[in-house]
Amino acid sequence: MEDTLTDSSYLILLALLQPQHGYAIMKQVSTVTNGSVSIGPASMYTILKKLQKSGYITLEENDERKKIYLITELGFEVLERDIKRRKLLYQAGESLVAERRRTENDH
Repeated sequence: MEDTLTDSSYLILLALLQPQHGYAIMKQVSTVTNGSVSIGPASMYTILKKLQKSGYITLEENDERKKIYLITELGFEVLERDIKRRKLLYQAGESLVAERRRTENDH
């Protein structure tokens, strides 16, 4: 997996800033997006496997044999870089749209 995260990978890593199991991850993603994004189990577990293979998360089993996912230091660094990248994209879009609005209002 490259350093640029998909939206789903980004949201899952955000959810894993605290250790969680699969169902809790899905609930957290829905909560932080005010219900506008939901990730189904099949997609989520595919993404979790990719994140694990990339070294961004680890998997532990607890006493109840629940699988608990944890973000790694590498995963945290990738998440921080992706947040900066997303901010730049947002700022560029906001600036260009505002510029167009000003141009439209001048005509």
